[in-house]
Amino acid sequence: MAADEAAIRSRVGDGTGDEGLALVPSLGPAPGEALEALAELCAGRRVVALTGAGCSTESGIPDYRGEGTRARARNPIRFSAYVEDPEARARYWSRAVVGWPKLSRARPNAAHRVLAQLEAAGVLSGLITQNVDRLHHQAGSRAVVELHGALAEVRCLSCQTIEGRDALQDRLLGLNPSWRHLDAAMAPDGDAELEDPVDRFQVADCQACGGLLKPNVVFFGEQVPQATVDQAYAMVEDAEVLAVFGSSLAVFSGLRFVKRAKARGIPVAIINAGPTRGDPLASLKIDARLGEFLPRLGARLIGSSGAD
Repeated sequence: MAADEAAIRSRVGDGTGDEGLALVPSLGPAPGEALEALAELCAGRRVVALTGAGCSTESGIPDYRGEGTRARARNPIRFSAYVEDPEARARYWSRAVVGWPKLSRARPNAAHRVLAQLEAAGVLSGLITQNVDRLHHQAGSRAVVELHGALAEVRCLSCQTIEGRDALQDRLLGLNPSWRHLDAAMAPDGDAELEDPVDRFQVADCQACGGLLKPNVVFFGEQVPQATVDQAYAMVEDAEVLAVFGSSLAVFSGLRFVKRAKARGIPVAIINAGPTRGDPLASLKIDARLGEFLPRLGARLIGSSGAD
């Protein structure tokens, strides 16, 4: 193992951005080389985290591409269908009204809590998340850019009024009382694996202007707001390490920050269970489950930061 660890460290490099890819095997009983390689990369540097669905799967929220994901969950509603097709919109809300109670009851897991502790300890300077569940906030993270928005809010596409999702849930159930007792498996985008409803579902409109309400998240086929992208880019460009936790980087909205970091000579570490699109750009790749790895990394980095 000592020879392997030396090889990994020699390939991590000094943070100039020209490092080779270091592939560390899945975390096992002796995770020393993975833990030490990442701790040394981050020590004394401003670290920004980019998180994906792998942070939330251990809170019971499924992802789009993980093992066992159903075919429909891999093909969520697209923005064009939502705004143009009343039937598709009603189908979305008929499922979302069933999925929301489960999503709203989800709680942060060890990965969320450790990332919040790392920010409080001054190890993380910021966090960009692709998740829409607000679990980072619940765990105590403060410097958070929600790249894809949050399901806890809905927005009127006409007057831009924001309404809380809990309040909308009450209105939807008032309009569709037969949905109160339905139950189904939760899907990644906050709805549920519900068969097409037999009865027509009644969609609620904006209370301020009667306009079309939409979850305040970025649907597939929709653009991330430029102001949000700019805020995330600024966070990355101020970093000295970009650490990706629990994202396959399958979509460009997350991968672009890895590309930007690489172009700026900022080393990238990727910690994910399985391969990612960003692996060829990484200074360090660790194949690990976050619920196991992050508490050990947190103990190592917070202890180090307290001692310096």
